[in-house]
Amino acid sequence: MQIKGIHHVSAITANAKQNYDFYTNILGMRLVKKTVNQDDTSMYHLFYADAKGNPGTDLTFFEIPRAGTTYKGTHSISTTSLRVKNDKALQFWQERLTQFEIDQDPIEEHLNRKVLGFRDPEGQRLRLVSDENNYGVPAGDPFKGNSIPSENGITGLGPIHLTVANAVPTKQVLTEILGFREVGTIDNQIVLEAGEGGNGAEVHIEERTDLSREKPGRGSVHHVAFRVEDEEELEKWRTVIQKAGFPNSGLVDRFYFKSLYFREPNHILFELATDGPGFATDEDMDHLGERLALPPFLESQRESIEASLTPLDTSQSK
Repeated sequence: MQIKGIHHVSAITANAKQNYDFYTNILGMRLVKKTVNQDDTSMYHLFYADAKGNPGTDLTFFEIPRAGTTYKGTHSISTTSLRVKNDKALQFWQERLTQFEIDQDPIEEHLNRKVLGFRDPEGQRLRLVSDENNYGVPAGDPFKGNSIPSENGITGLGPIHLTVANAVPTKQVLTEILGFREVGTIDNQIVLEAGEGGNGAEVHIEERTDLSREKPGRGSVHHVAFRVEDEEELEKWRTVIQKAGFPNSGLVDRFYFKSLYFREPNHILFELATDGPGFATDEDMDHLGERLALPPFLESQRESIEASLTPLDTSQSK
C-alpha cells in the first residue's frame, strides 16, 4: 500500500464556458471529459489534463453559477501547481500570460525550484513549477492539439499547498496514516512527499494563525485527490482510515476511477482515487471531451440532464 502522488484537484467555477476558454485556449490543456457532478447532475464537471488524461494531470472544475467571492484563509487548498518541463518554459509562460493580461507574479525561486504564480480570471490561485531539477513521479504528455509548443506545454499537477491554522494534525494524517514522508521545512512550509516523490507527489503545509477560515466560492479548491493503484488497494485504505477514526464515504464508483473521501482535522477534503480505468472507458482517445459523457448509471437520465445544462460547445477539444 502506497500513495503514488497527486491524482487530481477539483475546484469551483461560476462560468463553464469562460473556464473552458481559459484552460484550453490560454493554458493549452486538453479537456478530457465533459460530464456532470454525479452528486448534483445540474452542474457541469469539466476535467482538464495532459494529452491522454493520465492520473496526476487532472485539474477539474464544478460549475456553480451562483458561486460567490472566495475570501482567502485557512482550512484551504490555497494553491495548485502545474508542471512544465524546465525553467525556459517559465519564460514562455511569463510572456504568454502578459500577452493575455493575466494577473501574475515574477518568476521566483520557491522551495528550491523556479515557479511562476498567477491567477485565472476568477482568482483561482495557480503556480507553474519547473521540472528542471525534478526527480520522482514522471510528468504526463503535453497536449499537442493547440498553439502551445510541446516543449512548453503543461505536463501535470505539481505540489499542492495547504493553508491551516494548526499544521500538526494535518501533518499527522498525511504522515502517520497516508504514509507521506517529511522532506523538511522551507520558507515556513512543511514539505511532504509520497511514492517516488518530486513535484508530482508533494504536499506543502503552511500554518497561519493570523488568518480566519476561508470562505470558498468561485476560484476556490473543493478537494485534492491522491493516487492509489487499484480498487483492491483502495479497500485496504478504507479500513486504515476507518480504524483511525475518520468518517469516510466508503468506496464510490466514479466510473472513470473509484474513490474514497474523508476530511482531515483542519476540515480539508481528501480523496483517494484509483489510477484506472481512465477517461477512454466511454470515449475514443482521439475524441475525449467533445460530447457530454455520462456514466452508465446516469445514461437513462440524459435527456433531463442535458435540458438542465447550458449548452457548451467543446468540439475543439480534439
